[in-house]
Amino acid sequence: MKIKTALISVSDKTGLVDFAKELAENGVKIISSGGTFKALRDAGIGCTSVEDVTGFPEMLDGRVKTLHPKIHAGILAKRNISHLGQLKKHNIETIDLVVVNLYPFQQAASKEGAKLEEIIENIDIGGPSLIRGAAKNHEFVGVIVEPRQYAKVLEELRKNGFGLSEKLRRELMVEALQHTAFYDAMISSCLAEKFGTAKFPEKFSIGFEKFSEPRYGENPHQNAMVYKGPLANSGIISAKQLNGKELSYNNYLDADAALSIAAEFSEPCAAIVKHNNPCGVATAKNISDAFSGAYDCDSLSAFGGVICINRKCDLETAKKITSFFNEVIIAPSYEGNALEELKKKTNLRVLELKQLENAGTWENGISFRQIEGGLLAQEKDTIKNSEWQNPDGIKAGQKDIEDLQFAWRIVKNVKSNAIVIARGKATIGIGMGLTSRVDSVELALKKAGEKAKGGVLASDAYFPFSDSIKLCAKAGISAIVEPGGSIKDPEVIEEAKKQGIALYFTGERHFRH
Repeated sequence: MKIKTALISVSDKTGLVDFAKELAENGVKIISSGGTFKALRDAGIGCTSVEDVTGFPEMLDGRVKTLHPKIHAGILAKRNISHLGQLKKHNIETIDLVVVNLYPFQQAASKEGAKLEEIIENIDIGGPSLIRGAAKNHEFVGVIVEPRQYAKVLEELRKNGFGLSEKLRRELMVEALQHTAFYDAMISSCLAEKFGTAKFPEKFSIGFEKFSEPRYGENPHQNAMVYKGPLANSGIISAKQLNGKELSYNNYLDADAALSIAAEFSEPCAAIVKHNNPCGVATAKNISDAFSGAYDCDSLSAFGGVICINRKCDLETAKKITSFFNEVIIAPSYEGNALEELKKKTNLRVLELKQLENAGTWENGISFRQIEGGLLAQEKDTIKNSEWQNPDGIKAGQKDIEDLQFAWRIVKNVKSNAIVIARGKATIGIGMGLTSRVDSVELALKKAGEKAKGGVLASDAYFPFSDSIKLCAKAGISAIVEPGGSIKDPEVIEEAKKQGIALYFTGERHFRH
């Protein structure tokens, strides 16, 4: 299929002149519109305006340019006697190559303070129609949607006497339809959020674009890719990397988990995560003390972990971080000498995420998980019920109440069955991911050791039996917070009362599977 006529209409003019120049030099007739036509003419490249082809001027402030049978019939016609005969009857020429990229909706919607009118005007209508038409008729028409494709198209044209192979046309067709699908998903998601429509719509599309390619996935034999939401402005995907190697697939997972924990608190907080579970979390008056508290919880597990702090990293904290091996450190900002200290570890991935300065105030949003053949969607888990019951009537002191509130925020970020033991607004023992709750209690108590005495304990779900209460009493736990709701609640309450443990029910479960 030799290229004789090309329609070019692009918003992103990167590489446009060089690409169009080579087409023109090889006898390709170029049709273009608006700014593209002007750019080509200014570069001395001969081209025909869409208006001259259609016989109609641009209308409605540019909203209508290419929406005309003389354009779309030229793209959609099969190269058979019937279709070509119809084109000849109406004096329409075939178009063999469509080069279109769409209005910059992403940039318009991402602009701070963007007005709705500007966002709406950046919804492209003619462009997607041209692309879909060319994609549908890919048997005869090539379609280009991004400047990065120019090089491979030109390379093939040079090899094939200025024709495109069926293989490349099919490849371009798939990319084109992915491009328009992404564009439409981005627009619908943006406007649904702006207009506050249903959280869980009847038809749901997600638009993501390639962001980075880790060396492998969770394991070396798994290929992997990282995709970014087009309007994303928070989360680990938006962090700026200041030092170290490219993040691995597992780094992204653990960094997201650490970030979720640190973002729970408005006071200085440090979280250390390993294998998607916290091995230490603490809050304090300053970030250095918070880091020490997090590290002291389980210094053995902290080795090789991912760290997130929600305050500027100072030199004192940086030195504590570089005193042992870590994979990643995330902070809202870094003092100059602290960054120098961290950069001494050439492989340490140092990330800056300014949004952490507003920790504790992030929007809730929706979380997604893929299952075979489908997708699960739910609201992000937030603490909604702040009124607790005290069924055994034993009151905890103010410091224990503060520690219980701290532990309750942490336990919802731990894999179920989840148990968190805390004291002084720092974790001292964490049990996670076990199939028996009493096993998780035993693990958390083992991690805490002697420090458990006088500590408080949080459980992400109710205790099904009183055996865990007996273990807590033996270790010296002074107060417990759990959701309640078990048919065995009366036995649990009675055991807590017998052991002198202050027991609180939240009425709210926080499973994390």
